[in-house]
Amino acid sequence: MNRLAGVTSPYLLQHADNPVDWWPWSPEAFEEARRRDVPVLLSVGYSACHWCHVMAHESFEDEATAAYLNEHFVSVKVDREERPDVDAVYMEAVQAATGQGGWPMTVFLTPDAEPFYFGTYFPPEPRHGMPAFRQVLQGVHEAWTGRRDEVAEVAGKIVHDLAGRELPYGSTELPGEEQLGQALLGLTREYDATYGGFGGAPKFPAAMVVEFLLRHHARTGSDGALQMAADTCERMARGGIYDQLGGGFARYSVDRKWVVPHFEKMLYDNALLCRAYAHLWRATGSELAKRVALETADFMVRELRTNEGGFASALDADSDDGSGKHVEGAYYVWTPAQLREVLGEADAELAAAHYDVTAEGTFEEGASVLQLPQGDALVDSERLASIRARLLAAREERPRPGRDDKVVAAWNGLTIAALAEVGAYFDRPDLVDTALCAADLLVRLHMGPDARLVRTSMDGRAGTHDGVLEDYADVAEGFLTLASVTGEGVWLEFAGFLLDHVLASFVGENGALYDTAHDAETLIRRPQDPTDNATPSGWTAAAGALLSYAAQTGSEPHRTAAERALGVVTALGPRAPRFIGNGLAVAEALLDGPREVAVVGPPADPARRALHRAALLSTAPGAVVAAGEPDSSELPLLADRPLVREQSAAYVCRNFTCDAPVTEVEALRARLGPS
Repeated sequence: MNRLAGVTSPYLLQHADNPVDWWPWSPEAFEEARRRDVPVLLSVGYSACHWCHVMAHESFEDEATAAYLNEHFVSVKVDREERPDVDAVYMEAVQAATGQGGWPMTVFLTPDAEPFYFGTYFPPEPRHGMPAFRQVLQGVHEAWTGRRDEVAEVAGKIVHDLAGRELPYGSTELPGEEQLGQALLGLTREYDATYGGFGGAPKFPAAMVVEFLLRHHARTGSDGALQMAADTCERMARGGIYDQLGGGFARYSVDRKWVVPHFEKMLYDNALLCRAYAHLWRATGSELAKRVALETADFMVRELRTNEGGFASALDADSDDGSGKHVEGAYYVWTPAQLREVLGEADAELAAAHYDVTAEGTFEEGASVLQLPQGDALVDSERLASIRARLLAAREERPRPGRDDKVVAAWNGLTIAALAEVGAYFDRPDLVDTALCAADLLVRLHMGPDARLVRTSMDGRAGTHDGVLEDYADVAEGFLTLASVTGEGVWLEFAGFLLDHVLASFVGENGALYDTAHDAETLIRRPQDPTDNATPSGWTAAAGALLSYAAQTGSEPHRTAAERALGVVTALGPRAPRFIGNGLAVAEALLDGPREVAVVGPPADPARRALHRAALLSTAPGAVVAAGEPDSSELPLLADRPLVREQSAAYVCRNFTCDAPVTEVEALRARLGPS
């Protein structure tokens, strides 16, 4: 065992038995490099990463390679999901130097943590124009021992260039109709009208962009925005990126048509897409969207929920193919022969046609990824339900992909929001209860007495790394959603504690936001990124949570902070709409108010429940909802809200103006419709 034994990261624990003398990221590792006068190998990955596993097996488990590393380097292993700040800083350097990035990320550093040589995956032998990993190690060692001045010059230049990339905070002007219209036009240009989604291969699910499109349609009535959102969601749901048997989405599609996924399943993708499909159903009534939202919620609860009530980070792409060999996608793909073995000849023929399983295969070695035909043919629904159940049961007998049991605060916040809304929309109180359990875990285990968050936990043990901006923002969003769904004011209070910490520790000059707190560990650059990656940017997620909290409470400092943060959307939205979809969605809420809905009435009154449900189902962008007893102190929006003629009532306000209260559901829907 090396120094990784006893850490809380499953990814690091996967390397605890390597012959490489790994260190976790720590000051002691760099002190050791300084003492020995050797460079640092920084290797960054995550547990569900296919090529991370490949490089580990080929190089880090190899005794000769490990011996060379141990003699000439201090080797540091980082879980990017545990330390997104470290990952972001060095990924920026990799991308600036090479024009691309990815994981595993391989960076060579001086003992002062300054990078001077970069790469991602390196094979054990020269391949496809890539040098062998041993060749890279030897070259770096020779440069370090023979050309130290050159190394120092390169490292100094890189650090200087990174410092010069400090984001010039764009605009103090709030995003308005013009910027959002330009963003929509930009998305139209990048839209794949044939297969849905944006850009080419590999193609990633665009949950944040879909949310912007749905909100833009709700506010403006744009048919084009709704069509892009609906078609993208349908194509994904019918493609191989969606698990047609067990529900849930894979990380991305390697092709433009959504056929072959990269099979890892991440919590954040499924939380974001679960909510996006629920919102699509809310806007259109699509039965497909409803099915996918519910199946994705059930997948997360069934396969990612931990014993402590939180949600694990991911399922691996690889699993045992039955022969002892770990193969990507082995758990999910099917051949015609495998269908016949489970279903018999006649049902196998129907299943092959329905799920597009061919003799040639759509994946590797004649296997196919299950899809749904692009169009609804008349089929025997009961027979197909039986086929799906039998295939799922047979798949359960296969060796399962590994699970990363690490609980990440931000991703659990996204999951809480999704499960709370899906439970409320589709009368699934079990999903709301599950969201409450996860929220309780975050409060008990991740949230300190001063409202500071730790980013991760595992097996009921809190990690040692501080939360970053996305943790505070996404957990606050989850708590705010729970407050709207349950009417319990404690969740609004907890959200307020977290957002007060954002104001105190993450806000820079002119309202710009940083990804790490003012007192966080000093890296070669303080990370700051307003653009979305696989998850909403912490910057715009914080703006959204601040805006919602201000609408719920009337807090002017939180509203002002949200508005100042959104200036970056004015600057970037028209130029790079695909990469700031979450900011555009928050800007839509700002333009719409957002609207504030207070529903008052006796708890058991069916009329109050109907009004509350209608408020939650409103498509008004970013609308906040409070429900409770008349004149309650549970939530600020309920104060001074009496019954109307002894009946439950709903009050709708925005921009410091309130409409007359209504007691009928249809009247409330009219108040919450487009302006």
